[in-house]
Amino acid sequence: MNTAIQPAKEKKKIHPQKFMMWVAMGSMAMAFAGLTSGYLVRKAQDNWRYFELPLVFWGSTIAILLSSITMHLSVKAFKNREMPKFRSLISVTLILGILFGIMQYAGFYQLYHQLQHIRINGKVLNEMSTVRLDGNPSESFLFIIAGLHLAHLFGGIIALLIVFFRAFRTRVKTYNSTGLEIAASYWHFVDILWLYLFIFFLANQ
Repeated sequence: MNTAIQPAKEKKKIHPQKFMMWVAMGSMAMAFAGLTSGYLVRKAQDNWRYFELPLVFWGSTIAILLSSITMHLSVKAFKNREMPKFRSLISVTLILGILFGIMQYAGFYQLYHQLQHIRINGKVLNEMSTVRLDGNPSESFLFIIAGLHLAHLFGGIIALLIVFFRAFRTRVKTYNSTGLEIAASYWHFVDILWLYLFIFFLANQ
């Protein structure tokens, strides 16, 4: 009796661009883990300046959480070929992302000025003072972390802008969601990264 030969099922391979994105996100996560670990080690030593986390960071956290939800729903709408819904959701995601970026800048700007007024040895400097003291190590760690975070955030907003303009550029003929999924993965990474930093700063302010 003849038997039909069943073709071997091929293993589903991850897209090369997705793989590179996951590798990059893993490297970035390790970098932030190293910086925050160094932050804790240095904090245990002398001359550490504590700070209060600006309230604007709470608002920015809500904004990026909402943007992650709308980003997820936009990918789902695209795969279901619901283009009007997709365009609406990606527009809301972009607006929330820009709002998050503005509030992040405002928050770190407030932190910068907060740390400029109180320096090591408990000396307080007002804006008119001509005395210049060496920067506190807490400032160095804080703003290295902040700078890297804002750089990744800027990259995420650029990715959202690209997706936004592509959504409204022309009529979609092929529903290939690879690029959108890569952008969504990166934006979710920015979300998770900020949540990690936000909780870390709250616990160590």
